[in-house]
Amino acid sequence: MARITRRKLLKLSVTGAVAAQTGGLAAILASGQAPALAQGTTVHWLRWADFVPASDVLLKGQITQECQKATGITLKVETINANDLQSRITSAIQSGTGPDIILALGNWPQLYAESVADASDLAEDIGKDQGGYYEVSKQVATVGGRWIGVPFTVIGTLIAYRKSWFEEIGLKTFPDTWDGLLDACKKLKAKGRPLGQTAGHTFGDAPNWWYPYLWSWGGKEVEADGKTVALNSKDTIESVKFAVGLWHDACDEGGLAWDDTSNNRAFLSGTICATNNGASIYIEAKRKSDTYLTEKGEPMWKDILHARIPKGPGGQFNLGGSQTDMIMGYSKNQKAAQDFLRWFHSKPVFAEWFASQQGYSDGATRMWEKDKVWDADLVLLPFRDVPPLARLAGYAGPPNRKAAEVGTKYIITDLYAKAIQGMPAEAAVKWAYDEIAKVYV
Repeated sequence: MARITRRKLLKLSVTGAVAAQTGGLAAILASGQAPALAQGTTVHWLRWADFVPASDVLLKGQITQECQKATGITLKVETINANDLQSRITSAIQSGTGPDIILALGNWPQLYAESVADASDLAEDIGKDQGGYYEVSKQVATVGGRWIGVPFTVIGTLIAYRKSWFEEIGLKTFPDTWDGLLDACKKLKAKGRPLGQTAGHTFGDAPNWWYPYLWSWGGKEVEADGKTVALNSKDTIESVKFAVGLWHDACDEGGLAWDDTSNNRAFLSGTICATNNGASIYIEAKRKSDTYLTEKGEPMWKDILHARIPKGPGGQFNLGGSQTDMIMGYSKNQKAAQDFLRWFHSKPVFAEWFASQQGYSDGATRMWEKDKVWDADLVLLPFRDVPPLARLAGYAGPPNRKAAEVGTKYIITDLYAKAIQGMPAEAAVKWAYDEIAKVYV
């Protein structure tokens, strides 16, 4: 008799449960009603503490209540600092107990592929119902054709900048080249208004800046074969040399110690002229228009615009900020977890949450490009178009487990941080090359 592996058994049970649901998944997604098969079950969902606080209030209040009424599931939403998520994931897997669903960032799901439930049927049906997934969402959530999570959103990042400050130095638009940015921000730093970025170990702002920066110069971690480490190149060395000058001449040099909240605070306090970030700075400034004011006493949000990271000799890029919900393999509530995600991703329910984001998140599926949220504020509209332009960590290879490990170790960020702190460019690149090679052996 052929041996049935745990993974195959799990897939068979999930597939059979989904197929047995009255009316089929398409009807559930259309109606927002999940079958009441999980009465009395609690589903524990671990997420980051959202940079749009209103969304967490909505999840823990109204949506939790709606979930109970529609599905019979008691939803427990737990939010923690995003930089603490990976340690919680690791401890949960090692102990075999913890949240039923955990939100993973970027290509983290690749690290945990053997420890999560198969989500193939659910993810495929959501994608078919909602116009298909962005590639950056699909690639991080699949291994060998198997879905290891359900794509949740894509967090777009653009440079938020003070329009009037750039106009004061003669610029009506944000610089679109690195030379232009250096020239502009040198002038602004002399006025006490530097560019602000992090070169620290923090989950979002560091990779969202340094990966696209590397690519814009033509640098890359590995070749398309996903095996040959290619970082030690002339293009990478030139990017490091320029980064050192940019940092010391144009940036807030305290950024070496910043996390993902530091640049938000710096911008809103008026101490930096620009920073690469999600839409949260603008949304917060608009939410507290009486608190965040310009030096002239006017609402700051009216002086904020967004632009793409500058282009270099290699092009202009973004890092795909994919978010994926993983149903954990140790969970005893996998069926209820699937029922909940099926209900939550139905159009009427997800639309409630999506509206609360105000443009901070893009949907993982293309349907949400047409949502009315994008008509509400033209300053946020550029975020809608970020996902199709994005690359993933590990380029030019696939965003697999090895690429995720490089990202988790902050090797690309540390490449630039070491040079900023005095290591010669060639030595910093050689160090990073060797570290990546250890991962890709």
